[in-house]
Amino acid sequence: MLHIGIDCRFGGTLSGLGSYTRALVTHILRRNDPIRYVLFVRSADEEWIRGLQGAPTTYRLQPTAHAHYSVSEQTLFPLAIRRSGIDLFFSLHFNVPLVCPVPFVATIHDLILHRYPNEAPRWKRMAYRSVMRHTVTNARALIAVSRFVAGEIVETYGQYVASQVTVIPEAVDSRFSRRSDREQEEVLLKYNIRKPFFFSVGNAKEHKNVRMLMTAFKNLHAPEKTLILVTSGREADLLEYGQGIRRLSSIPEEDLPALYSAAEAFVTASLYEGFCLPIAEARACGCPIIALNIGVMPEVIGGDGVLVEATTEALTRALRSPLPPSRGGGRRRWEMVAEETAQRLLTARS
Repeated sequence: MLHIGIDCRFGGTLSGLGSYTRALVTHILRRNDPIRYVLFVRSADEEWIRGLQGAPTTYRLQPTAHAHYSVSEQTLFPLAIRRSGIDLFFSLHFNVPLVCPVPFVATIHDLILHRYPNEAPRWKRMAYRSVMRHTVTNARALIAVSRFVAGEIVETYGQYVASQVTVIPEAVDSRFSRRSDREQEEVLLKYNIRKPFFFSVGNAKEHKNVRMLMTAFKNLHAPEKTLILVTSGREADLLEYGQGIRRLSSIPEEDLPALYSAAEAFVTASLYEGFCLPIAEARACGCPIIALNIGVMPEVIGGDGVLVEATTEALTRALRSPLPPSRGGGRRRWEMVAEETAQRLLTARS
């Protein structure tokens, strides 16, 4: 029986990678493949781990104190991997240790620091490129979360890696669906939000292009409307929001479906995404979508939203125009992602 270790260290974090880790690992363990798993976690007491109890697949937890992007991740984590006795290491991110002692498979979510280094210092950019190149060129197999990311990998590292890349798009949690008027009203009251409003979710790093979105909204000159930004981090703290623009630093995931359902539209001016899960979530909730016609956006929207030029004027025109609701089509289930991932792991080892 194949013995696979999965890097679950992001599982306890409130991040996109954390959500991806929790959903994928939970659904992989619900399967009954001929695989035994070791889950490398930061702590065995993380809340999401309790939900794994009763899974039909054999697994054990291996707590590890080695943080992502740390020196110990490169020096001590390989020793923990070796001692675990696994045949294959599955990293849900690009940062596989440079001296990984067993064959490995990695998921690549984007090549963001290649395109938008933001404020990352030079040493961090160099370390990122070194680890990413090692992962891409040495992996037994690579999983890309979109066709766009697969193309980025091949464009950056050469056609010879194309045969190693399998596209397995992300999925949307089943809780994301159109919510009733009553539930919408309850959540709007909770956050003191009034209709009509535009809705956007994501950090405020350079590539998210939040300043363009805010300028486009201000140019709308519609005092009866509000732009709600769910964003956090240092970059968000430095923004000047102005009249009609409201920032919410944190929203529990269970409240997001009602907010997507109530919004006039979900709007993003992001210049680069590997997948853009908020678009898929908004689409599942029937929320109209406005995004720039760039990168992965057409792939994720799938003809179910409005794509505009990457200009402030084009974005303002889209905000001014009535929008049809999303049809909510193209929803992928995490069961599908787990099945495709498990099959790729089995073939990678052989």
